Amino acid sequence: MKRADIVTLDKRHVWHPYTAMETYIAQTDPMVVVRAEGPYLYDADGRRYLDANGSWWVSTLGHRHPRLVKALVEQASALAHVSLAGITHEPAARLAEELVAIAPGAERAGLPTDQRLSRVFYSDNGSTAVEVAIKMAAQYWAQNGRPQRTRFITLSGAFHGETVGATSVGGVPLFREVFGPLLFDVVHVPSPAEEGGWERAFAAVERTLREQGDTVAGVILEPVLQGAAGMQLYSPAFVKAVREATRAVDTFLIADEVFTGLGRTGARFAVDLADVVPDLLCLAKALSGGLLPFGATLATERVFSGFLGAKDRALYYGHSYCGNPLGSAVAREVLAVYRDEDVLGQVARKSIRVKAAFERMASTVPGLVRPRALGMVGAVDLGGGGYLSHGGWRVYEAARRRGLYLRPLGDTVYIAPALNIPDEALDELLHGVEASLREVAGS
Repeated sequence: MKRADIVTLDKRHVWHPYTAMETYIAQTDPMVVVRAEGPYLYDADGRRYLDANGSWWVSTLGHRHPRLVKALVEQASALAHVSLAGITHEPAARLAEELVAIAPGAERAGLPTDQRLSRVFYSDNGSTAVEVAIKMAAQYWAQNGRPQRTRFITLSGAFHGETVGATSVGGVPLFREVFGPLLFDVVHVPSPAEEGGWERAFAAVERTLREQGDTVAGVILEPVLQGAAGMQLYSPAFVKAVREATRAVDTFLIADEVFTGLGRTGARFAVDLADVVPDLLCLAKALSGGLLPFGATLATERVFSGFLGAKDRALYYGHSYCGNPLGSAVAREVLAVYRDEDVLGQVARKSIRVKAAFERMASTVPGLVRPRALGMVGAVDLGGGGYLSHGGWRVYEAARRRGLYLRPLGDTVYIAPALNIPDEALDELLHGVEASLREVAGS
């Protein structure tokens, strides 16, 4: 099919996510991607692009990693799908064992059994992984003596997904305000990345827990790195302080590691940077290998035990594709590749270059502010225009001409490439980002 025909059909029928469609239909000449491999996308015109954001942060091992493709094909030839409701299959059972074995706190000899992340509930994306955690927390308290605990504490700028529950605990006004009448009550506190630092943010959390703790079902965090807020970083000390505060009032800490989990920050999980074990841990993106939707919510033995007993105490929740064999098999191979290819070691080496490059850009390119980097994330701001600002999109166009797919967050230009991106491709990416920023700054 010719490129022009694809674009015509697309603009006639496809409603794109996070896209102002009137502008898109009238003005946008979209990339038409026909294949992908490693850190690269290839379009219908034969051009190659470096995928600077891992296709919305999912392709942490690059596109079409041969081991993941092989695992998918082999599993599809035996068992593509079966419900996980009251039956099981080997890929789901073995993946759960492997996730529990690497979960935060798994190697702590003295960690009490009820505080260990020992149970895995599968879903099919990051939003539902968070939705599961919200429902687990709320239902736990409802049927274990504290039914008044129905509220959650969340951060300004938080992003936890697209379902109504996940939107409720979000903190980006643009994404939630129109749905206000549909959302449940939450307590928003300042982000620890904002002016005043984590101490100011923690004071708000601690005060809320002290004064209203009996109404709080849990505190939900994107640990250390708030992605959709503009790659905002904050101190692991905040996560540790919140964990201690939730312990003091005996409520739950939910770690949304849909973006940060499995190496993005340099640690296996971002909560590891704070030496914290949450009560619930949400995973997706990297766990999927970028091949097909997959998510998981890990729960402590305490949370799990709160659903035992009479049948009406069960968690009546699930999706048709929860824990599907294809996704489970691919996720197992993802974990194997991390081990065999020393992916965390690769991040440790490459992250130094990412940090140095963004600091250099901010010091030499006019108009850039707040350079920041952690693990395989680097970001810089073109000003304070926010998510709807067009500044970052000017850089996007300049980068596209250089063979980079560099989707901004408003005025925030960032990279979050494959964790195993080859050194020469990383150099190409960093040089291309800098050249694009210089072009826009000089225009």
